[in-house]
Amino acid sequence: MTDPRRAAGTGTLARARLAVSAAFAAQGFGFAAMLTSEPGFKERFGIDDLAITLVILGVCVLAGLGSATAEAVAHRWGSARALVIGLVVAALGVGTAALAPDRVLFFAGFGVYGWALGQVDAGTNMQAVALQHRYGRSILTSFYAAWSAGGILGALVVSAHVAAHIPQQEALPVVPVVALVAAAVVRRHGWRDTPQETSGPSAVAAADPRPFVIPWSGILVLGLAIVGYYVADTAVSTWSSIYLRDTLAAARAVAPLGYAAYLATTLLSRLAGDLVVRRRGRVTVVRLSGVLGAVGLLGVVVTGSPAVAIVGLAVAGLGLGVVAPLCFAAAGALAPGQADAVIARLNIFNYVGAVVGGVFVGAIGTGSSLRIGFLLPVVLAVVVVIVAPGFGDKAPDGREARVAEAS
Repeated sequence: MTDPRRAAGTGTLARARLAVSAAFAAQGFGFAAMLTSEPGFKERFGIDDLAITLVILGVCVLAGLGSATAEAVAHRWGSARALVIGLVVAALGVGTAALAPDRVLFFAGFGVYGWALGQVDAGTNMQAVALQHRYGRSILTSFYAAWSAGGILGALVVSAHVAAHIPQQEALPVVPVVALVAAAVVRRHGWRDTPQETSGPSAVAAADPRPFVIPWSGILVLGLAIVGYYVADTAVSTWSSIYLRDTLAAARAVAPLGYAAYLATTLLSRLAGDLVVRRRGRVTVVRLSGVLGAVGLLGVVVTGSPAVAIVGLAVAGLGLGVVAPLCFAAAGALAPGQADAVIARLNIFNYVGAVVGGVFVGAIGTGSSLRIGFLLPVVLAVVVVIVAPGFGDKAPDGREARVAEAS
């Protein structure tokens, strides 16, 4: 059997993998920079927590629309083009919000960024799944490791400019620069192997005249896992520092360490994830991930100690960090000939989870306590364990994966 890497060209694949990794890193960098800049935005524009919550909700809704748009663009011009467009528009949105002289332009910039967020999320995952198919082995968690590394760097950049008393208007324009550089790299080296990317939309019909039947049963199972992951992830990113500070009486300098620990172990799990998947298979890895996530988050709920809660968050990150990439890896096997369409639909569940994690956990916390609010992600981590068999141990080309495949 022909090695898909040799057939495609090892150098071409390697360059495409680096380009897509750069796009993941740029997306993580921008997302973390915007999220951690919220206190500065509140001060600049005199807006309250409710306004920020509504902005986040609006971003999630627009991101869902962006994901749907990405499917249409990818169908006509290919996922590489969809990703480039998303990165360019993200740069425009972030630049507008960063330099906005008033609230109107600030909200408009965030709205543009929200749409681009969905376009880039879908585009990066389409590219990553296509490359995994060509490599013939699990490589998806490494792309998400790049996202995590970019996110950590973005948070550090914001922390540094705040500590140096550099105005947002001078510091945040680095985000659109990073996005535009990533767009240029993807435009030059992004992966192009679908018929529509080489011969136009008519080639799709010529290649396969049968109508595409959306595999909704598989999408819904994976969607449940995506929602479970993003509820936990958004709850931790939005509320963990507040929980440690207000509920567990952690010192002001200690409270952010919970999220830092979660980010660090999430990165670690993604760096090691592909190797573990090759050896143990997706189902086993997802099941273990859900168990670790539930145990870690349960520790956060039941403890009265900030130190134990930080350890619990680290355990949760170690487990849950690989769930999202493995969801998209499994989605790519549901309908290999129409993977972009499946991924675009699955990606919408991302924002459902973000809304539930960011808004509902906070609402529960406001009505009772954040300790009760954090029970929701515990339950949904258990759901990840339950739906793990739906991930199927299929190789990227549809064959049964060799669990003990060497790296």
